[in-house]
Amino acid sequence: MSTATTAAFPTQRPINGREPAWIRYLLIGGALSFLTLFLFVPLAFVFSQALSKGIGVYAAAITDENALDAIRLTLLVAAIAVPLNLVFGVAAAWSIAKFSFPGKSALTTLIDLPFSVSPVVAGLIYVLVFGLQGWFGGWLREHDLKIIFAVPGIVLATIFVTVPFVARELIPLMQSQGSEQEEAAITLGASGWQMFWRVTLPNIKWGLLYGVILCNARAMGEFGAVSVVSGHIRGGTNTLPLQVEILYNEYQFAAAFAVASLLALLALVTLALKLLVERRARSGSLATAERVQ
Repeated sequence: MSTATTAAFPTQRPINGREPAWIRYLLIGGALSFLTLFLFVPLAFVFSQALSKGIGVYAAAITDENALDAIRLTLLVAAIAVPLNLVFGVAAAWSIAKFSFPGKSALTTLIDLPFSVSPVVAGLIYVLVFGLQGWFGGWLREHDLKIIFAVPGIVLATIFVTVPFVARELIPLMQSQGSEQEEAAITLGASGWQMFWRVTLPNIKWGLLYGVILCNARAMGEFGAVSVVSGHIRGGTNTLPLQVEILYNEYQFAAAFAVASLLALLALVTLALKLLVERRARSGSLATAERVQ
């Protein structure tokens, strides 16, 4: 390095050098302050308002018939949408990671589409296609089939907004692993199913479980798209987020926060499962590394 260059940058430090303690404390304190203000305080407020009128009111709110119907519908929709997205996510990730084909980049882009499209717009799309005045509205009416303002429409909207979660977890994982192990299994005489169950699935199981957890949490908490296609029919098409909105609009604040606390508990359970999966995945990676050594 020339003298001029050295003079221009006289005190450069290596990128991986230790930063001053006050910078670390400032960054950590800023992150904790942000989380406290925008996450922990609102979460605590939800539970405090839910219990503000006593445990009796709380129990009555979450055991109300409309609330129970909303819980059952939310679980039903998640039970349909999550397995379908699991199958699609594995198939899409395997196709993108293992094969080259025309339209591969388009498929990758389409998987990310729900991240960039507003859920309300997604709901309106289904209304345009399956509503009474939509493209297939007349045919559906003639055959006495109902999608919009019914459970099928809610399932379709939920599937749309949750499509990326499983696939996006698996695509980079499968790409990083390559296809050497699958090719070796085929060479040794394994069938396609044997290769998947004994080679591919064990390698992606933690990423797959992580994607399913996130997909399930989003499916149960989806509001925008479901609100458009549901019709807000009490006891029929109300999911938990819609039940919260109805109770809040009716000024039943304690009941609204009580039902909202169920969604908050779902978020906490999701976080706990996420941490458990990450810990198990790290333990598995360390065990594999030790065996290799």
